[in-house]
Amino acid sequence: MFFVISKIEQGTYQNDKLKNPKNGNPIVLLVLRQLTRTALFNVHSKKAFGEFWDESTQKKIARRIWTPEMKAFANQKIAEAAKPPYIFKLTIVGWIFCLLMLTAMGMIVYQEVKPPLPKPAEYVAMEKAPAVGDIYFGHYEIYKEKGTPVGAEIGFGWFKITKVDGSDFYLTKSTDMSKTSKPKEQLNHTDFETENMPVVKLTEQTGYNIRFKSADGLTEIYITDKK
Repeated sequence: MFFVISKIEQGTYQNDKLKNPKNGNPIVLLVLRQLTRTALFNVHSKKAFGEFWDESTQKKIARRIWTPEMKAFANQKIAEAAKPPYIFKLTIVGWIFCLLMLTAMGMIVYQEVKPPLPKPAEYVAMEKAPAVGDIYFGHYEIYKEKGTPVGAEIGFGWFKITKVDGSDFYLTKSTDMSKTSKPKEQLNHTDFETENMPVVKLTEQTGYNIRFKSADGLTEIYITDKK
């Protein structure tokens, strides 16, 4: 972002009684105002200021050698200087930047205060505590030895909860279980075996999955959908 400071002339004044204290040359008073320009905004200084210049040498006279008469003359003309057209003004780029910032802040506030989107019915159903009679879709894994997948029994299909005893869940699997993953619509969800699977406990539940696991760690059931 560029940054430029310049002096804007407010007026030029002469007083024949005032001379350069060093050489007696005629002098001129310039009343100035500072203008700061950036890509985003422009700023005029609130107060004007004066500079005395030697008319013969065209050199500025240092303020430290100003006489009391020079100071009084400068203060008078500075006080009479016209007010700036503005103190602070945004540029076109500045307005665009402010609009973008306001839009960003508005989006942040909106995200904080907007009501949450309603959860899908499927998500809500999966969040409910499993109860007797609930039917779920997923797959099970029964290991012969804990931590060893070799020889494990795996099946995909529907499960039905037949009993809940505290933290123990009794599930029975569909009579139509598949050894490979298939769409749930292609598998039987009305007929179930009469014998329960090993007792399992609920270890994880979200709106997207439910996980059961037996106490010995040999049986795991992964649920992804609820009927």
